[in-house]
Amino acid sequence: MVIPPPVRPAPVTKFLKPYVLRMHFSNKYVSAQVVHTPTATVAASASSQEKLLRPSMESTRDVAAAAKIGKILGERLLFRNIPAVAIFLKREQKYHGKVKAVIDSVRDAGVKLL
Repeated sequence: MVIPPPVRPAPVTKFLKPYVLRMHFSNKYVSAQVVHTPTATVAASASSQEKLLRPSMESTRDVAAAAKIGKILGERLLFRNIPAVAIFLKREQKYHGKVKAVIDSVRDAGVKLL
């Protein structure tokens, strides 16, 4: 009698969203990055710590800085031919304030949000 091998489930990476937007807000800076989840690499990122961006911002931590970071990140995504991203919010992050500014400016730049 031959016992057939067990049926294995599909790999988890098949069900993951390929690109995920993650945001981090400290008391001084705003940063956002898009991570390619199957390979766990950063596809694009933008931060208010970048030396080229700091002179053009009044503050590096307010809602206006978050909106500018989102706009720059959206342009970098389109430059790398990434048309859509999913959003990952931590438990304490609500769609309000800086989070809303980043997400809306990425959407306004032309990137679809899943």
